[in-house]
Amino acid sequence: ESPIKIVVFDVLGREIKTLVNEVKKAGRYRVEFDASALRSGISANSGYASGVYFYQLQTKELTQTKKLVLMK
Repeated sequence: ESPIKIVVFDVLGREIKTLVNEVKKAGRYRVEFDASALRSGISANSGYASGVYFYQLQTKELTQTKKLVLMK
């Protein structure tokens, strides 16, 4: 078991969504990022803008950041 955290950031490095923040056992998992979900401060039904985002996986032994391209 290990604490796992997966966070999505915009290109300016601002944290926009925490997808996972819990202790998990070893294994394979799937996490979905719902880009149509509303953020605070934006109009209804607009969701996240198309563009480049980054997601970061953090464990006790590893921190890994990858690029995510959102196209609507």
